[in-house]
Amino acid sequence: MSYASVMDGVAMAFEGVGAAVLVGGAVWAASRAYTAWRTVDPATAFTVLRRSFGSTLLLGLEVLVAADLIRTVAVAPTLENVAVLGLIVVIRTFLSFSLQVEIDGVTPWKRALLGRGESAPSVALAPSGASAASVASAVSGVSGVSVADVDPPAGFVGKHEGPG
Repeated sequence: MSYASVMDGVAMAFEGVGAAVLVGGAVWAASRAYTAWRTVDPATAFTVLRRSFGSTLLLGLEVLVAADLIRTVAVAPTLENVAVLGLIVVIRTFLSFSLQVEIDGVTPWKRALLGRGESAPSVALAPSGASAASVASAVSGVSGVSVADVDPPAGFVGKHEGPG
């Protein structure tokens, strides 16, 4: 068994993991959205679905880039293959960047202006009548934002919770 065939097998394994991440992530995102739909409302469920599946797509793209890198560098390191890999990496990097901006709701260089370097608060997308706690708890596993970390943004139309 040659080195090239072993590395080709490793690259195929990475591609399989990437496909499994995409399929498993789609199921995971759908189940999270269904839970949010049942406990909060359909608009929040859509936000949860977009954020969860967007995160899955980012992870899947990273694994698939690794597979392409292994295949190009270890299996057939020709100048043409390296150029194709460079183009693939540029395209996937642009896709990853676009997905991250879509998930966070803010460009990376403006994220620091939010204060703690976190993504934009998910409660900003809350539908009318939803409480800040219900929306934040529905999306906290995806965004890492908890009710203790985020005050509702200006214009939030949810119910006020807590003393006062």
